[in-house]
Amino acid sequence: MIILLGITLLLVTVTYFYMRQPQFGKAPRGKRLERLQKSPHYKDGKFQNIHFTPITTEGYSMAGVMYNFIFTKFPRTRPIDSIPSVKTDLKNLPITENVLVWFGHSSYFIQLDGKRFLIDPVFSGNASPIPNSNKSFKGTDIYSAEDMPEIDFLLITHDHYDHLDYQTVMKLKPKVRQIICGLGVGEHFEYWKFDTAKVIEMDWNESVVIGENFTLHTAPARHFSGRSFTRNNTLWLSFVLQTSDLKLYLGGDSGYDTHFAEIGEKFGGFDLALLDNGQYNVAWQAIHMLPNEGLKAAKDLHAKRLFPVHSSKFKLANHPWDEPLKTISELNEKEYHLPLVTPKIGEVVRLNDSTQVFTKWWERVN
Repeated sequence: MIILLGITLLLVTVTYFYMRQPQFGKAPRGKRLERLQKSPHYKDGKFQNIHFTPITTEGYSMAGVMYNFIFTKFPRTRPIDSIPSVKTDLKNLPITENVLVWFGHSSYFIQLDGKRFLIDPVFSGNASPIPNSNKSFKGTDIYSAEDMPEIDFLLITHDHYDHLDYQTVMKLKPKVRQIICGLGVGEHFEYWKFDTAKVIEMDWNESVVIGENFTLHTAPARHFSGRSFTRNNTLWLSFVLQTSDLKLYLGGDSGYDTHFAEIGEKFGGFDLALLDNGQYNVAWQAIHMLPNEGLKAAKDLHAKRLFPVHSSKFKLANHPWDEPLKTISELNEKEYHLPLVTPKIGEVVRLNDSTQVFTKWWERVN
Protein backbone atom coordinates (compact mmCIF):
# COMPACT_ATOMS: atom_id res chain seq x y z
CA MET A 1 0.00 0.00 0.00
CA ILE A 2 2.83 2.40 0.85
CA ILE A 3 4.49 1.68 -2.52
CA LEU A 4 1.21 2.26 -4.37
CA LEU A 5 0.65 5.56 -2.57
CA GLY A 6 4.21 6.59 -3.37
CA ILE A 7 3.77 5.84 -7.07
CA THR A 8 0.46 7.71 -7.12
CA LEU A 9 2.00 10.74 -5.42
CA LEU A 10 4.91 10.70 -7.86
CA LEU A 11 2.57 10.56 -10.87
CA VAL A 12 0.46 13.41 -9.50
CA THR A 13 3.57 15.51 -8.87
CA VAL A 14 5.03 14.87 -12.32
CA THR A 15 1.69 15.63 -13.97
CA TYR A 16 1.31 18.85 -11.99
CA PHE A 17 4.70 20.21 -13.00
CA TYR A 18 4.44 18.98 -16.59
CA MET A 19 1.14 20.76 -17.05
CA ARG A 20 2.73 24.04 -16.04
CA GLN A 21 4.48 24.12 -19.42
CA PRO A 22 3.32 26.93 -21.72
CA GLN A 23 1.62 24.74 -24.34
CA PHE A 24 -1.20 24.05 -21.87
CA GLY A 25 -2.16 27.72 -21.76
CA LYS A 26 -4.05 29.34 -18.90
CA ALA A 27 -7.62 29.25 -17.65
CA PRO A 28 -9.56 32.55 -17.83
CA ARG A 29 -9.26 34.75 -14.76
CA GLY A 30 -9.83 38.31 -13.54
CA LYS A 31 -11.82 40.65 -15.79
CA ARG A 32 -11.82 38.08 -18.62
CA LEU A 33 -13.51 35.55 -16.35
CA GLU A 34 -15.99 38.16 -15.14
CA ARG A 35 -16.89 39.01 -18.73
CA LEU A 36 -17.47 35.44 -19.89
CA GLN A 37 -19.54 34.67 -16.81
CA LYS A 38 -22.07 37.23 -18.10
CA SER A 39 -22.59 35.28 -21.32
CA PRO A 40 -26.07 33.76 -21.67
CA HIS A 41 -24.33 30.54 -22.69
CA TYR A 42 -22.35 30.32 -19.43
CA LYS A 43 -24.27 28.50 -16.70
CA ASP A 44 -23.37 26.49 -13.61
CA GLY A 45 -19.71 27.44 -13.88
CA LYS A 46 -19.13 26.53 -17.52
CA PHE A 47 -20.21 27.15 -21.10
CA GLN A 48 -23.18 25.09 -22.27
CA ASN A 49 -24.36 23.91 -25.68
CA ILE A 50 -27.82 24.86 -26.92
CA HIS A 51 -29.08 21.38 -26.05
CA PHE A 52 -27.79 18.76 -23.64
CA THR A 53 -24.60 17.32 -25.12
CA PRO A 54 -23.05 14.25 -23.52
CA ILE A 55 -19.37 13.61 -24.22
CA THR A 56 -20.21 9.93 -24.71
CA THR A 57 -23.40 8.52 -26.21
CA GLU A 58 -25.79 6.57 -23.99
CA GLY A 59 -24.54 3.00 -23.68
CA TYR A 60 -20.88 3.99 -23.96
CA SER A 61 -18.41 5.06 -21.29
CA MET A 62 -15.35 7.29 -21.33
CA ALA A 63 -13.35 4.44 -19.79
CA GLY A 64 -14.33 2.16 -22.66
CA VAL A 65 -13.54 4.82 -25.24
CA MET A 66 -10.09 5.43 -23.76
CA TYR A 67 -9.36 1.70 -23.51
CA ASN A 68 -10.21 1.18 -27.19
CA PHE A 69 -8.17 4.20 -28.25
CA ILE A 70 -5.06 3.09 -26.36
CA PHE A 71 -5.16 -0.71 -26.47
CA THR A 72 -7.45 -1.89 -29.28
CA LYS A 73 -6.01 -2.11 -32.78
CA PHE A 74 -8.31 -1.04 -35.57
CA PRO A 75 -7.46 -1.54 -39.27
CA ARG A 76 -6.08 1.19 -41.54
CA THR A 77 -6.33 4.07 -39.09
CA ARG A 78 -3.16 5.52 -40.61
CA PRO A 79 -2.22 5.46 -44.31
CA ILE A 80 0.82 3.48 -45.46
CA ASP A 81 1.53 5.84 -48.34
CA SER A 82 2.20 9.55 -48.15
CA ILE A 83 -0.83 11.80 -48.49
CA PRO A 84 -0.59 13.64 -51.84
CA SER A 85 -0.16 17.40 -51.72
CA VAL A 86 0.56 20.50 -53.76
CA LYS A 87 2.89 23.29 -52.60
CA THR A 88 1.16 26.54 -53.51
CA ASP A 89 3.18 29.72 -53.02
CA LEU A 90 0.81 31.57 -50.69
CA LYS A 91 3.02 34.63 -50.44
CA ASN A 92 2.75 35.31 -54.17
CA LEU A 93 -0.95 34.67 -54.70
CA PRO A 94 -2.45 37.78 -56.33
CA ILE A 95 -4.34 39.59 -53.58
CA THR A 96 -7.29 40.04 -55.93
CA GLU A 97 -7.94 36.30 -56.09
CA ASN A 98 -10.56 34.77 -53.79
CA VAL A 99 -9.14 31.38 -52.86
CA LEU A 100 -8.94 28.76 -50.12
CA VAL A 101 -6.01 26.41 -49.45
CA TRP A 102 -6.43 23.47 -47.07
CA PHE A 103 -3.54 22.11 -44.97
CA GLY A 104 -5.24 18.91 -43.80
CA HIS A 105 -7.50 18.30 -40.79
CA SER A 106 -9.20 21.63 -39.99
CA SER A 107 -6.42 24.06 -40.91
CA TYR A 108 -6.82 26.28 -43.93
CA PHE A 109 -5.99 29.65 -45.48
CA ILE A 110 -8.57 31.95 -47.06
CA GLN A 111 -7.90 34.98 -49.21
CA LEU A 112 -11.12 36.91 -49.72
CA ASP A 113 -11.73 40.45 -50.99
CA GLY A 114 -8.14 41.46 -50.31
CA LYS A 115 -7.96 40.04 -46.77
CA ARG A 116 -6.05 36.98 -45.61
CA PHE A 117 -7.41 34.59 -42.99
CA LEU A 118 -5.77 31.62 -41.31
CA ILE A 119 -8.08 29.20 -39.52
CA ASP A 120 -7.01 26.77 -36.76
CA PRO A 121 -3.43 26.30 -38.07
CA VAL A 122 -1.48 23.25 -36.87
CA PHE A 123 1.96 23.05 -38.48
CA SER A 124 3.88 21.30 -35.66
CA GLY A 125 3.12 17.79 -36.93
CA ASN A 126 1.54 16.81 -33.63
CA ALA A 127 -2.05 17.06 -32.33
CA SER A 128 -1.19 16.77 -28.65
CA PRO A 129 0.59 18.67 -25.87
CA ILE A 130 2.91 15.67 -25.49
CA PRO A 131 5.65 15.67 -28.17
CA ASN A 132 5.37 12.94 -30.84
CA SER A 133 2.31 11.38 -29.20
CA ASN A 134 -0.11 11.99 -32.09
CA LYS A 135 1.99 12.56 -35.16
CA SER A 136 0.55 13.70 -38.47
CA PHE A 137 0.29 11.36 -41.46
CA LYS A 138 3.18 11.14 -43.89
CA GLY A 139 3.12 13.85 -46.52
CA THR A 140 0.79 16.22 -44.66
CA ASP A 141 3.42 18.59 -43.28
CA ILE A 142 4.62 20.36 -46.41
CA TYR A 143 3.53 23.76 -45.03
CA SER A 144 5.02 25.64 -42.10
CA ALA A 145 4.53 29.00 -40.42
CA GLU A 146 7.36 30.31 -42.58
CA ASP A 147 5.26 29.64 -45.71
CA MET A 148 2.48 31.93 -44.54
CA PRO A 149 2.13 35.50 -45.81
CA GLU A 150 1.08 38.34 -43.52
CA ILE A 151 -2.22 37.28 -41.93
CA ASP A 152 -4.95 39.86 -41.38
CA PHE A 153 -7.09 37.59 -39.19
CA LEU A 154 -6.17 34.44 -37.31
CA LEU A 155 -9.46 32.69 -36.51
CA ILE A 156 -9.56 30.08 -33.73
CA THR A 157 -12.76 28.03 -33.42
CA HIS A 158 -11.84 26.51 -30.04
CA ASP A 159 -8.84 25.73 -27.89
CA HIS A 160 -8.30 22.00 -28.42
CA TYR A 161 -4.76 21.06 -29.39
CA ASP A 162 -5.67 20.01 -32.93
CA HIS A 163 -7.05 23.53 -33.54
CA LEU A 164 -4.97 25.81 -31.33
CA ASP A 165 -1.35 24.69 -31.59
CA TYR A 166 1.12 26.46 -29.31
CA GLN A 167 4.22 25.90 -31.45
CA THR A 168 2.45 27.11 -34.57
CA VAL A 169 0.93 30.29 -33.18
CA MET A 170 4.21 31.27 -31.52
CA LYS A 171 5.97 31.09 -34.88
CA LEU A 172 3.12 33.00 -36.51
CA LYS A 173 3.14 35.78 -33.89
CA PRO A 174 5.02 38.40 -35.99
CA LYS A 175 2.76 37.79 -39.02
CA VAL A 176 -0.66 38.04 -37.38
CA ARG A 177 -2.41 41.41 -37.26
CA GLN A 178 -5.60 40.35 -35.44
CA ILE A 179 -6.81 37.25 -33.59
CA ILE A 180 -10.51 36.44 -33.29
CA CYS A 181 -11.59 33.64 -30.94
CA GLY A 182 -14.24 32.59 -28.45
CA LEU A 183 -14.69 34.05 -24.99
CA GLY A 184 -11.89 33.04 -22.65
CA VAL A 185 -9.51 31.78 -25.34
CA GLY A 186 -7.68 35.11 -25.20
CA GLU A 187 -6.23 34.05 -21.85
CA HIS A 188 -3.99 31.58 -23.66
CA PHE A 189 -2.73 34.28 -26.01
CA GLU A 190 -2.11 36.73 -23.16
CA TYR A 191 -0.14 34.05 -21.30
CA TRP A 192 1.89 33.47 -24.46
CA LYS A 193 2.67 37.21 -24.50
CA PHE A 194 0.66 38.22 -27.55
CA ASP A 195 -0.37 41.85 -27.73
CA THR A 196 -3.84 41.75 -26.13
CA ALA A 197 -4.90 44.72 -28.28
CA LYS A 198 -4.76 42.32 -31.23
CA VAL A 199 -7.11 39.77 -29.64
CA ILE A 200 -10.90 39.98 -30.08
CA GLU A 201 -12.93 37.52 -28.01
CA MET A 202 -16.49 36.95 -29.13
CA ASP A 203 -19.65 35.23 -27.95
CA TRP A 204 -22.07 33.41 -30.25
CA ASN A 205 -24.24 35.55 -32.52
CA GLU A 206 -21.97 38.59 -32.60
CA SER A 207 -20.61 40.50 -35.58
CA VAL A 208 -17.64 42.68 -36.40
CA VAL A 209 -17.21 44.76 -39.56
CA ILE A 210 -13.75 44.07 -40.96
CA GLY A 211 -13.92 46.02 -44.21
CA GLU A 212 -16.21 47.73 -46.65
CA ASN A 213 -19.16 45.38 -47.25
CA PHE A 214 -17.30 42.72 -45.28
CA THR A 215 -18.49 41.31 -41.94
CA LEU A 216 -17.35 38.46 -39.73
CA HIS A 217 -20.13 36.83 -37.70
CA THR A 218 -19.88 34.25 -34.95
CA ALA A 219 -22.36 31.40 -34.62
CA PRO A 220 -22.93 28.41 -32.32
CA ALA A 221 -21.39 24.97 -32.61
CA ARG A 222 -22.12 21.81 -30.61
CA HIS A 223 -18.83 20.82 -29.04
CA PHE A 224 -16.72 21.47 -25.93
CA SER A 225 -13.40 23.04 -24.94
CA GLY A 226 -10.45 22.78 -22.58
CA ARG A 227 -6.69 22.19 -22.59
CA SER A 228 -6.34 20.49 -19.20
CA PHE A 229 -8.66 18.58 -16.88
CA THR A 230 -11.15 21.46 -16.81
CA ARG A 231 -13.71 21.43 -19.63
CA ASN A 232 -15.86 24.16 -21.10
CA ASN A 233 -14.16 27.11 -19.43
CA THR A 234 -13.68 28.76 -22.85
CA LEU A 235 -16.16 29.11 -25.70
CA TRP A 236 -16.19 27.08 -28.93
CA LEU A 237 -17.82 28.64 -31.98
CA SER A 238 -18.21 28.74 -35.75
CA PHE A 239 -17.66 31.69 -38.09
CA VAL A 240 -19.48 33.26 -41.03
CA LEU A 241 -17.51 35.34 -43.53
CA GLN A 242 -19.90 37.58 -45.44
CA THR A 243 -19.00 39.93 -48.29
CA SER A 244 -21.24 41.60 -50.85
CA ASP A 245 -20.71 38.60 -53.15
CA LEU A 246 -19.97 35.54 -51.00
CA LYS A 247 -21.02 33.88 -47.76
CA LEU A 248 -18.78 31.21 -46.23
CA TYR A 249 -19.62 29.07 -43.20
CA LEU A 250 -16.58 27.93 -41.21
CA GLY A 251 -18.02 25.26 -38.98
CA GLY A 252 -15.20 24.26 -36.64
CA ASP A 253 -15.94 21.08 -34.67
CA SER A 254 -19.58 20.30 -34.07
CA GLY A 255 -22.08 17.55 -33.53
CA TYR A 256 -25.35 17.71 -35.42
CA ASP A 257 -28.12 19.84 -33.92
CA THR A 258 -30.76 22.44 -34.68
CA HIS A 259 -28.25 25.30 -34.90
CA PHE A 260 -27.41 24.47 -38.52
CA ALA A 261 -30.97 25.08 -39.70
CA GLU A 262 -31.17 28.24 -37.61
CA ILE A 263 -27.93 29.58 -39.10
CA GLY A 264 -29.07 28.68 -42.60
CA GLU A 265 -32.32 30.55 -42.07
CA LYS A 266 -30.60 33.55 -40.51
CA PHE A 267 -28.08 34.04 -43.31
CA GLY A 268 -30.16 32.81 -46.23
CA GLY A 269 -27.76 30.06 -47.28
CA PHE A 270 -24.05 29.84 -48.07
CA ASP A 271 -21.87 29.63 -51.14
CA LEU A 272 -19.57 27.24 -49.29
CA ALA A 273 -19.78 25.42 -45.95
CA LEU A 274 -16.77 23.80 -44.27
CA LEU A 275 -18.04 21.12 -41.91
CA ASP A 276 -16.65 18.60 -39.45
CA ASN A 277 -16.31 15.15 -41.11
CA GLY A 278 -13.73 12.93 -39.51
CA GLN A 279 -12.47 11.63 -36.16
CA TYR A 280 -16.05 10.60 -35.42
CA ASN A 281 -17.55 7.62 -33.63
CA VAL A 282 -21.07 6.64 -32.57
CA ALA A 283 -19.66 6.70 -29.03
CA TRP A 284 -19.13 10.48 -29.23
CA GLN A 285 -21.70 11.34 -31.89
CA ALA A 286 -23.01 14.38 -30.01
CA ILE A 287 -19.74 16.31 -30.47
CA HIS A 288 -18.58 15.15 -33.94
CA MET A 289 -20.86 14.51 -36.89
CA LEU A 290 -21.06 11.24 -38.75
CA PRO A 291 -20.84 11.64 -42.56
CA ASN A 292 -24.60 11.46 -43.10
CA GLU A 293 -25.07 14.16 -40.47
CA GLY A 294 -22.56 16.41 -42.20
CA LEU A 295 -24.63 16.17 -45.37
CA LYS A 296 -27.82 16.92 -43.42
CA ALA A 297 -26.08 19.94 -41.85
CA ALA A 298 -25.05 21.23 -45.28
CA LYS A 299 -28.66 20.91 -46.43
CA ASP A 300 -29.87 22.71 -43.28
CA LEU A 301 -27.40 25.52 -44.01
CA HIS A 302 -28.65 25.76 -47.62
CA ALA A 303 -25.04 25.38 -48.73
CA LYS A 304 -24.31 25.44 -52.46
CA ARG A 305 -21.02 23.57 -51.93
CA LEU A 306 -19.73 21.44 -49.06
CA PHE A 307 -16.10 21.11 -48.00
CA PRO A 308 -15.78 18.18 -45.52
CA VAL A 309 -12.79 18.78 -43.22
CA HIS A 310 -11.32 17.36 -39.98
CA SER A 311 -9.74 14.36 -41.73
CA SER A 312 -6.63 13.12 -43.53
CA LYS A 313 -3.92 14.34 -41.16
CA PHE A 314 -4.28 13.01 -37.59
CA LYS A 315 -5.62 9.81 -36.04
CA LEU A 316 -8.08 10.91 -33.39
CA ALA A 317 -10.64 8.14 -33.88
CA ASN A 318 -10.80 4.44 -34.76
CA HIS A 319 -12.21 4.55 -38.29
CA PRO A 320 -10.03 3.88 -41.37
CA TRP A 321 -8.18 7.05 -42.27
CA ASP A 322 -9.97 7.41 -45.65
CA GLU A 323 -13.45 6.46 -44.45
CA PRO A 324 -14.70 10.05 -43.88
CA LEU A 325 -14.15 11.19 -47.47
CA LYS A 326 -15.11 7.84 -48.97
CA THR A 327 -18.35 7.57 -47.02
CA ILE A 328 -19.53 11.15 -47.41
CA SER A 329 -18.85 10.97 -51.16
CA GLU A 330 -20.85 7.74 -51.55
CA LEU A 331 -23.78 9.02 -49.47
CA ASN A 332 -23.78 12.30 -51.34
CA GLU A 333 -23.90 10.57 -54.74
CA LYS A 334 -26.85 8.43 -53.62
CA GLU A 335 -29.02 11.11 -52.06
CA TYR A 336 -27.83 14.70 -51.69
CA HIS A 337 -25.98 15.48 -54.94
CA LEU A 338 -24.14 18.46 -53.46
CA PRO A 339 -20.97 19.71 -55.16
CA LEU A 340 -18.24 18.43 -52.81
CA VAL A 341 -15.01 20.35 -52.41
CA THR A 342 -12.30 17.73 -51.81
CA PRO A 343 -8.92 19.21 -52.75
CA LYS A 344 -5.53 17.71 -52.05
CA ILE A 345 -3.57 19.46 -49.33
CA GLY A 346 -2.29 22.71 -50.82
CA GLU A 347 -4.53 22.64 -53.89
CA VAL A 348 -6.14 26.00 -54.66
CA VAL A 349 -9.93 26.15 -54.26
CA ARG A 350 -11.43 28.99 -56.29
CA LEU A 351 -14.14 30.53 -54.14
CA ASN A 352 -15.91 32.23 -57.05
CA ASP A 353 -15.94 29.12 -59.21
CA SER A 354 -18.80 26.84 -58.18
CA THR A 355 -18.08 24.53 -61.13
CA GLN A 356 -14.56 23.59 -60.01
CA VAL A 357 -14.15 19.79 -59.98
CA PHE A 358 -11.93 17.79 -57.63
CA THR A 359 -10.53 14.27 -57.85
CA LYS A 360 -11.10 11.49 -55.33
CA TRP A 361 -7.41 11.57 -54.47
CA TRP A 362 -7.82 9.26 -51.44
CA GLU A 363 -8.71 6.32 -53.70
CA ARG A 364 -5.08 6.13 -54.85
CA VAL A 365 -3.59 6.06 -51.36
CA ASN A 366 -3.06 2.87 -49.35
